[in-house]
Amino acid sequence: MQAGLPHKQKGAAAIEFAIVFMIFFAAFYAVVAYSLPLLMMQSFNEASAEAIRQTVAIDPTTAGTGYTAQVKSTAVTAVTTVVNKWLPTALNFSSSNVSVTYAGAGNLLTVTISYPSSNLNTIMPFLTLPGIGQVPNLPTNLTATSSMML
Repeated sequence: MQAGLPHKQKGAAAIEFAIVFMIFFAAFYAVVAYSLPLLMMQSFNEASAEAIRQTVAIDPTTAGTGYTAQVKSTAVTAVTTVVNKWLPTALNFSSSNVSVTYAGAGNLLTVTISYPSSNLNTIMPFLTLPGIGQVPNLPTNLTATSSMML
């Protein structure tokens, strides 16, 4: 018999396909799995910046602690409004993910969004791939911060 005839290659194509498919699937899943957290981070950055922008419109002559309370409530409302426009309710984003601090002495307003990345598991499974590890490999919290001197 001659070497290299097709009948001696039975099953080789299936093995090659399985190996190539695993590599392709891992790369494709990584792209898809990391796109949602990146989109969320961009949205959180935009939402925290929008909260800062909206608080600038508040009259600083508001009496006493009324100004501080109004600044904080406006910031939290702005963040939740921006994020809830597109984020599905299955991801459980709430105002408890927003932290607003206003240091009256320096007039520094800081808006921080801290979202647990484990909440993403409700709509997107995390895979553990051999040799690679968990995909997506995310920090414990996705965090975005904006600040401004008022």
